[in-house]
Amino acid sequence: MKINLLTRAIIKVNHHRKSCLNLALGAVALGLVQAPVMAQDGGDTIEELIVTGTPGGASVKRFDASFAISTVDDAEIKQVSPASTADLLKTIPGVWVESSGGVSGANIFVRGLPSGGDADFVTVAINGLAIFPAPTLSFMENSTLFRVDETIERLEGLRGGPNPVYSNGQVGLTTNFILKEGGEETEGALRYTTSDYDLQRIDGMVSGKLADDLYYMIGGYVSSSPGVRDAGFNAEEGHQFTVNLTKILDNGKANLFHRSTDDHGTWYLPVALDVNGVETGLDAGYTQVGQRNRHVLVPMSGADGNGGSAINWESMDMGEGRGWDGSVTGGSLELNLANDWTFIDRFSLTKGDADTFGFVPQGAAVTLGSLNGGVAGETVTGAPLAANQLVQQFGPWVVKKDISAFNNDLSLGKRWDDFKLTLGYYSSAWDVSEQWSIGNQKWYQLGHNGEQVSAASISDPCQGADVATCGWKYDVDARGDARENAFYIAGETYIGDVTLDAGVRLANRQTSYAVDDGALDGRDDFFVDADESNTAYTAAANWNFRDDMGVFVRINDGFKYPDFDAYRDFRGDFNNGSDLIIDVSQLELGYKLSRDNYSLYATGFSNKTKGQPFCDVGAASCSRLETKAIGVELDGKLYLGDFTLDLNATVQEPEIDNGPLAGNQVLRQPTHMMRLTPSYNLTLGGNVETSLYATYSVISDRYGDNANTNTLDSYTKLDLGVQVNIDNLNIQLAVDNATDELALTESDPRATGASANGRYILPRNVKLSLGYNF
Repeated sequence: MKINLLTRAIIKVNHHRKSCLNLALGAVALGLVQAPVMAQDGGDTIEELIVTGTPGGASVKRFDASFAISTVDDAEIKQVSPASTADLLKTIPGVWVESSGGVSGANIFVRGLPSGGDADFVTVAINGLAIFPAPTLSFMENSTLFRVDETIERLEGLRGGPNPVYSNGQVGLTTNFILKEGGEETEGALRYTTSDYDLQRIDGMVSGKLADDLYYMIGGYVSSSPGVRDAGFNAEEGHQFTVNLTKILDNGKANLFHRSTDDHGTWYLPVALDVNGVETGLDAGYTQVGQRNRHVLVPMSGADGNGGSAINWESMDMGEGRGWDGSVTGGSLELNLANDWTFIDRFSLTKGDADTFGFVPQGAAVTLGSLNGGVAGETVTGAPLAANQLVQQFGPWVVKKDISAFNNDLSLGKRWDDFKLTLGYYSSAWDVSEQWSIGNQKWYQLGHNGEQVSAASISDPCQGADVATCGWKYDVDARGDARENAFYIAGETYIGDVTLDAGVRLANRQTSYAVDDGALDGRDDFFVDADESNTAYTAAANWNFRDDMGVFVRINDGFKYPDFDAYRDFRGDFNNGSDLIIDVSQLELGYKLSRDNYSLYATGFSNKTKGQPFCDVGAASCSRLETKAIGVELDGKLYLGDFTLDLNATVQEPEIDNGPLAGNQVLRQPTHMMRLTPSYNLTLGGNVETSLYATYSVISDRYGDNANTNTLDSYTKLDLGVQVNIDNLNIQLAVDNATDELALTESDPRATGASANGRYILPRNVKLSLGYNF
């Protein structure tokens, strides 16, 4: 079978990037040649509607789209059983997700686009509008602000394509979560979930009709657990409530929703790997934070009132980890007007706190005796420590962020027989007020619940209670606001089976930002008052030469404006005249096959970036990194009776294209990755239906640095699951990382060269859920 051939081609990919890419291109060519043979007479194209990547969010068939987009419906979301919002994004080709940091704070990378962490090229949207227009602020990427539950109808993931022209102009990945809407009949779901790490979670959703043409959906969850990496207390706690109202009008639809979330979990960080070549024994189940050390005094800097700076020691709870306490309110109005005119307006308001607390390791682990002449010691509570006890510096980091954002996307469209024109206006405003205290290192006993070492046990005065840090310390007190106004025009024309489309976006951003990050004395050290304008465009040709088969070609040219952190971190370049804008150009060649029992979407892509700052943070000036990437994405499904096979694969060659590191692989980016998910449905008699499924993932080598001196080894991962349906009752057992693979997603991001620390993927864990649908 065709998809099996593609799968074997991907699995055989070796670590040589040229061979890797050649195999991928060969697989796509094989698909183009053999796909027509697979077609069955009488088959119909699968009609799957999408709303992401279109002017104003107007719906189109996925098969008719001239760009790379993937969908994940609510049933598939349940099957994935994601550990976090970011963890769900691994189902999208071209996306590499490091979701090993817990329920918040993932690192997400897209199609070889350069990033050192967080999610510089990822937007998370609800019903078509970004939750926060800036994809990343330090310690806060977009997925932190969203939680998956029963209220989600589907996820749409758009890579590249027309992205730079619409909405917030994201050049990389837009993940659009579509909320469920009510219908004529009352429907609902209630689900209880537990796990081998004592997860206790209840989800609920109900939808129906309030009045003629007025429908509702309400739902949410409450959840509590010690975490996959057991903290010894309920370190992961949260709840969420969503209401979605829909009014069907004579000539359109109106919608209003509100989503309130309060959810946080332990911030999982890199762990010490070895000491002088000997492994520490710490595995993927380890987390430093525990009941005995979670409350700690943190040195918080501030103005002393006399023109200077002073440190106040404040008690903080590192067990709070990372999370989101806030809300998103939004809505839309869609009208079909006379003479084939359409009007669409979407709006949203986000407001809340996204704080970070955690013990961050610094440097390598050592024995206590190496610090004090070889004698034993004790912790600050008097617990004895042997001379060979491993200790390491940990800093209690505190980052408090208060954010808000408003978006509005308005479009007016007109259709003629062979042409459609859309005019749009997108406006957004967002702000942040934040306070940091990071660094703050002290020596701690290495291990879960490990306490701080007493000052008398180490021959270093920095360990004293009145000293802020044994290493470095960085404090920030900052306030920023930004406004963006963009006008776009998009046209579409039809010549037989060929559709041509193009769009242009004119965007202006105004940014005001002030930061005090020296001695926090109440006087700002750096100011930004920037006003930048830029233009993005996209153009494509789509040819559906059969009812079930088509091809497309698309180009785009976009940009990423600098956000608050870029101005702060690369102020030297900004002061020297750099606008800090990253330019991104992309080319896509797509093949589409969609039948009743199988589909294959293959997209070849090439992108180039220019302008990414590349240097140590805080340096006087930086080189401007240029990168290029070429690759292929495969998104396939096969249905053979009761057997289903899903394929999600990416093969790429992401390279640095300038300077002394030219030819090196872009950091943290795999050259190939694959997810293969077979499932089989069984009818056991009566009303009992069972589905058995598994997901086999392959991730290639990556590098923790652009110099390619720190190798992150390739790994495989196996997930297993079973679902049993008895009338309206559903039972699911999901096993993540069934073989308990010990694999690194990242090294120490602050280390150069080989790293003494690394962060593992989550250990094997098992979830059991009982659901009732009505």
